[in-house]
Amino acid sequence: MSLHTTNDKATSGPGFKQDMQTRHIVMLALGGVIGTGLFLTSGYTVNQAGPLGAVIAYIIGAVMVYMVMMCLGELAVHMPETGSFSSYASRYLGAGTGYTVAWLYWLTWTVAIGSEFTAAGILMVRWFPETPVWIWSALFALTVFISNVVSVRLFAETDFWLSLVKVLAVVAFLVVGGGAIFGIFETQQVQSAGLANFTREGLFPTGFWSIAMTLLAVAFAFSGTELIGIAAGETRDPQRNVPKAIRTTVVRLALFFVGTIFVLATLLPREQAGLVESPFVTVFESIGIPYSADIMNFVIISALLSAANSGLYAASRMLWTLSDQGHMPKRFGTLSRMGTPFNAIVVSMAGSIASLLSSVFAPDTVYLALVSISGLAVVVVWMSIAASQMAFRRHYLANGGRLEDLGFRVRGYPWVPLGALLCCALACIGIAFDPAQRVALYFGVPFIAWCYFVYWVTRKLRERRQVSPVAPARVPEAA
Repeated sequence: MSLHTTNDKATSGPGFKQDMQTRHIVMLALGGVIGTGLFLTSGYTVNQAGPLGAVIAYIIGAVMVYMVMMCLGELAVHMPETGSFSSYASRYLGAGTGYTVAWLYWLTWTVAIGSEFTAAGILMVRWFPETPVWIWSALFALTVFISNVVSVRLFAETDFWLSLVKVLAVVAFLVVGGGAIFGIFETQQVQSAGLANFTREGLFPTGFWSIAMTLLAVAFAFSGTELIGIAAGETRDPQRNVPKAIRTTVVRLALFFVGTIFVLATLLPREQAGLVESPFVTVFESIGIPYSADIMNFVIISALLSAANSGLYAASRMLWTLSDQGHMPKRFGTLSRMGTPFNAIVVSMAGSIASLLSSVFAPDTVYLALVSISGLAVVVVWMSIAASQMAFRRHYLANGGRLEDLGFRVRGYPWVPLGALLCCALACIGIAFDPAQRVALYFGVPFIAWCYFVYWVTRKLRERRQVSPVAPARVPEAA
């Protein structure tokens, strides 16, 4: 169905197979969120904001993602489309905004995919030191590509099992870490049982403002939940499955992330939390769990492949959306016999490889710009979701719609979307005061302006071609 229709009720794109079930989209969102940021760098937030500050930052992040997902739920249930938030932004905020959101989200995932293949290859060298990294990276890239190209069903099943590995690792960490806090397990080299870390240096050893400065990193850690909206167009019975998936995902993420940060903040001193390669390994080894490093190596590789799998899916659907909206050549909107956007998948994979090469040949220029833009992009995308929901609600009611007819609606409107916008704005303001993160604004804001400019130029060119009069045929003069 064309995105330029005036009818609110929309479907997925033509030919997309609605093969995903609730368990698939729940794990798709969990798999997109639970990644190396949690397993490797979660201690950074504890180090920067202090134990209590880190817990507060992740609670704010959980509330923020809850509000954003409520907004997305109302839109996705009423209009289950593969284009998701880009389509909603185009329809209710303007085509230029939808265009910009699609490119921001595409760039976010393509930048991430290439680095994940490299990281997974490096981790494999631990077990196979004689094998070059590029062989493993190429093998993983081929696996993820096949998973996305063959069928939506194969992609969903692959992502489900990869995500399950990560979820089980987090649950095990919470159980073991909780046992250490309450003195059930003896620990070495980490804080003894109790909450001494929260008061040892005062409640906010790095200042209260440090909480706001870490919000962008927290928001980035929660990014991926919005994948539910993209998958809505390829989900069986989205009116029933999408709301169920949203509620289940938000609750689990809040428990997993806030619980994990609480355990880390309790067991690891603030000074040590930001230095260890994986706080999970530190905690497991201190309790005496054998082969902790190897277990986490396997989990992190699964996390990397799951994130790459989800990322390629999301990036290709954004290219398909741009083609469906008329901003890209039609060939990117064509689907294979199995209902997958083959050309869009190929180009997205090529983009990830280009990003990977930039990290090798231009790490301080091109790659720095790409990473900075992708770091800011998720917050901008979330803001577009909240703003789209508010515009949709006004449009829906103004055209005679009834709230009770909505399959899923935001409770506490308009405070929920306004709260989401406020939290996202606070994250942007916070990074302006952090020299290490400020570069995201330096590159991100000009990139957004560039997207709007390119959209305006291409629209004017299309309009000029459409209204350009056809020159009349020349009539030969009589002899």
